[in-house]
Amino acid sequence: MNLDYLVRRLLQIVPLLLGISILGFSLMYLAPGGPTAIYAMNPSVTAADLERIKEAWGLNDPLHVQYLRWAGNMVSGDFGTSFRGGAEVRGLIGERVAATVELMGTAYVIAIVFGLAIGTLSALRQYSIFDYLATTGSLVTLSIPTFWFGLMVIFIFAERLGWIPSGGIRSLGSDGGGFLDRLHHLVAPALVLGLVLTAQWARYFRSSLLDVKDQEYVRTAHAKGLGGGTVLRTHVMRNAILPMIALAGVQLPIVFSGALVTESVFGWAGMGRLFLDAMTHRDYPVLMAMLMITAFLVVLGNLFADIALGLVDPRIRAG
Repeated sequence: MNLDYLVRRLLQIVPLLLGISILGFSLMYLAPGGPTAIYAMNPSVTAADLERIKEAWGLNDPLHVQYLRWAGNMVSGDFGTSFRGGAEVRGLIGERVAATVELMGTAYVIAIVFGLAIGTLSALRQYSIFDYLATTGSLVTLSIPTFWFGLMVIFIFAERLGWIPSGGIRSLGSDGGGFLDRLHHLVAPALVLGLVLTAQWARYFRSSLLDVKDQEYVRTAHAKGLGGGTVLRTHVMRNAILPMIALAGVQLPIVFSGALVTESVFGWAGMGRLFLDAMTHRDYPVLMAMLMITAFLVVLGNLFADIALGLVDPRIRAG
């Protein structure tokens, strides 16, 4: 991958994020209600009190003035202060990002390991009982909403069997919890999120392997007398993995959004709980920060996928 292409991709990030921020900011602030709606429902809050709140939060300024003020602060790394409690948004996110990254990383590992293994076995044993079971299981898993899947896991394995905690990030009364306690709480949410991703990886990798297996250069390698294992490792797997690298980059924002839902179901103290609280209270500074993080992950995931493909595929490096 040449340097000019990489520079062009990096330069495209700025106008893209700028457009997303303008659109998101406008839609959020033009939506009915607003962050003061929760105060308006309180009979003890007068109209004068609402005006003072709006003035303190800068909501009486024109929309473009509010956006420019927010954008200027964001460029300097300041996402503003939360409308709910007055804490810095950067600090609120910083407290929870580690837990979300922990959940996302574990789910990614589960998806890659099990997805590639199931996809490989399904492709090598095409139309076998295992292939039919794996394909059916993948379709069923993809069809089930994440939140419902999580609730069923809690009901069966936490409430009925008592094998896992019903929620939280550590046991009550434990100071930090320790590694085993943390792992015990991580198993369920990571598996729920990871198994949904595993279904996608298994289906995509199976299709990719079947496509590569039928290529002429693979048949030529077999005709030259190369062993099946050698052909699989050096010709089939190496080329079949390329679409999966692109999938890993594209899935980054999907994993992030899935983690938000999973965290909410399992009470995992990550950014998902923060997002739900911000939605409930119309906490626009927090919501805008989450929007920009998600948008940045989309751009970053696609960029990393292109770079990784360029490193493993000489045809892309030469382009």
